[in-house]
Amino acid sequence: MTTTENSIVVQTPFVDFKQITKAGLSISVVFSSIAGYFLGILDISTFSWTTFLMLVVGGYCMVGASNAFNQVIEKDLDKLMERTKNRPLAAGRISVNFGLFIAFTLTIIGLILLYLINPKTAMFGAISIFLYTSVYTPLKTITPLSVFVGAIPGAIPFMLGWVAATDDFSLEAGTLFLIQFFWQFPHFWAIGWFLYEDYEKAGFFMLPTGKRDKGTALQTILYTFWLIVASLLPAIFPYIGIVGSRLYLSPIAAIVVLLLGIWMLYFAFELYKKRDKKAARKLMLVSVSYITLLQLVYIADKFL
Repeated sequence: MTTTENSIVVQTPFVDFKQITKAGLSISVVFSSIAGYFLGILDISTFSWTTFLMLVVGGYCMVGASNAFNQVIEKDLDKLMERTKNRPLAAGRISVNFGLFIAFTLTIIGLILLYLINPKTAMFGAISIFLYTSVYTPLKTITPLSVFVGAIPGAIPFMLGWVAATDDFSLEAGTLFLIQFFWQFPHFWAIGWFLYEDYEKAGFFMLPTGKRDKGTALQTILYTFWLIVASLLPAIFPYIGIVGSRLYLSPIAAIVVLLLGIWMLYFAFELYKKRDKKAARKLMLVSVSYITLLQLVYIADKFL
């Protein structure tokens, strides 16, 4: 694969498939579903390889389909931004019809696999792809509220794994949803901050105030705080009469989760103080590490 500053990168079909499905993002989303699945099973003896594999492949297909539909819709806008101009559709390596074929094929495969787990899992998968494609994507050029809408499908995967394991949407599933819902805001506002000029070229409204200002930084701090609160909810379940739940946090794990939250909150305050791209990028990177470590702490606390 070779490129020059002003040339189009030559890609293989496999690389194009990875780009149209956003493989890196899709894998991280699937990891959230896997975490939710492990939290939902009663114990390791109830682990099912069949369910696990259908969740992994079906989940990847659903996320990949959402990303493919997104790139079909935003093909012309992607051409305007440096980070997206070489995507397969924007660069003309894949036609709109073939992009739609990939998107619909992945949707069908994903829905079938998730339905074979249980209908509720397929339903939430379908809701996710619909909201991302039909609501979040068109709203990005209209209002900063698009991030709030996009946070809903973005928060479903963690919950989806729980529903796959339990065939039930419960308080615990709602808690997992809430954690990843609040996490979306500091994460994507940090991205929107350091990629502000690039998003501006396409007319995308990603920051809550529309600007890189104190208001946006303050809201980032606020939502990081609510994220910390949501992440500690399982620790208080026994104290509010929820006994025997598969979702819980021991006191030691709760302290670790709190420290992780304080770590992320520190970088949210750094963004408020400095209000520059470097601080925003650091917050974004910390947020990615935070959600992964949080999920690992939850799982370790359950099985160790």
